[in-house]
Amino acid sequence: MRLSTRNQLPGTVTSIQQGEALAIVKVTLDGGGQLITSAITREAVDDLGLAEGTVVTVLIKSTDVSLTVE
Repeated sequence: MRLSTRNQLPGTVTSIQQGEALAIVKVTLDGGGQLITSAITREAVDDLGLAEGTVVTVLIKSTDVSLTVE
């Protein structure tokens, strides 16, 4: 599959917390161990067959990234 998304980060699902409609999926990135958290629908978790240990590619496409400090 070819995508226009430039930020493609390989990693492994380390946890999934299922809510009523959404799931919080945590992915540990390869090559550094950084943690990425994604909120996706429960349906998407099922459709993708996600479980702890699933190898995934995190795709990040955003028009706005915000940072804050105190």
